[in-house]
Amino acid sequence: MKKAYLTLVAAVAMLGAHGFAAAGEKKYGPGASDTMIKLGQTMPYSGPASAYGVQGRAEVAYFNMINARGGVNGRKVQLISLDDAYSPPKTVEQTRKLVEQEEVLALVNSIGTATQAAVQKYLNGKKAPQLLVSSGADRWNDPKNYPWTTPGFVSYTFEGKVYGRHVSRTAPDAKIGILWQNDDAGRDYVRGFRAGLGDSLKNVVREATYEITDATVDSQILQLRNSGAEVLFIMATPKFGAQAIRKIAEMGWKPTIYLSSVASSRTQTLEPAGLQNAVGVITATSLKDPDDPAWASDEGVKAYKAFMAEWYPEGDPRNSGNVFGYVVAQTVEHILRQAGDNLTRENILRQATNIRDLKLDLYLPGITMNVSPDNYTTVNALNLQRFNGDRWVVFGEPIPAD
Repeated sequence: MKKAYLTLVAAVAMLGAHGFAAAGEKKYGPGASDTMIKLGQTMPYSGPASAYGVQGRAEVAYFNMINARGGVNGRKVQLISLDDAYSPPKTVEQTRKLVEQEEVLALVNSIGTATQAAVQKYLNGKKAPQLLVSSGADRWNDPKNYPWTTPGFVSYTFEGKVYGRHVSRTAPDAKIGILWQNDDAGRDYVRGFRAGLGDSLKNVVREATYEITDATVDSQILQLRNSGAEVLFIMATPKFGAQAIRKIAEMGWKPTIYLSSVASSRTQTLEPAGLQNAVGVITATSLKDPDDPAWASDEGVKAYKAFMAEWYPEGDPRNSGNVFGYVVAQTVEHILRQAGDNLTRENILRQATNIRDLKLDLYLPGITMNVSPDNYTTVNALNLQRFNGDRWVVFGEPIPAD
């Protein structure tokens, strides 16, 4: 499904009264009233990153489920989700529409590093919350310069460090190659990876970049193989991650592959690449794999699967985009619940930046969300996992951020 405009009317169940304005002290900003809370987002329902559009669809389905269960103090939540085709100029156009015409209370979980960077200054100037950006670029965690912007994804720099440290411990003398997308996201990932390598940084023998508009990464993979690299770090979106893994297999090259989590989806990356070609690939995560038998009796996973079966049957529960959309929707629910009757932009931001030990259904054991006014990072630990030809298998203990 590709829609330029999706409208969602939903409600979020109210649990508890913490953070609520006192009775009779209702306060409203743009997009809020006694009966309505209006939110917005931009999604790549079309274009080169359209695979990520499932996040928006999962969020629509989640709030439809919540709508059937009640509301936020009797208010409906209208989420206006617009297609930006993963194009910064289109993102600017659609974001202005959301703020100036639709007058949303906040933007939530809009996708993309370059796309959201194009509107970050605008939204902060308008003092419109740009919450839970679906990108792990370092620029989202900058309370001093961009206080109205918060990240929804794990820091790319931190994730890159996790891979680099693992390489330095397990293959300290191996020759290393790097493939990365030539943008801010790629630079953050590679900066973290290189930092994590420590003394093994001297073993990097080749780096190759690609543009999001490129047709393939075949030539880059050929260059990296010819370098003699025995370890390969791939920072890519699903389309290019699948191409890289498939090309590596076709050439008979057998490096140890570390794959950025943004390209770790079974359905979006591994299946197009060929599951047999992805055996042994390593990535990082903070989330449970709903397909892992280890979680068959887990209450959070059972709740997620029940949601998918009833409210989003056309979606694949194994798709990590749907998993992430579910988690983000739960986070938005928490923020709205905590805001209570004080539905101003200032209080929405306050609740989004004061989260303590929030445990969501699909977080791995030992991982919680903690956000403070001086550190907007949401995910502060990761587990490594390896693909076994059928599913991702977590190994080791959670690795905390510095």
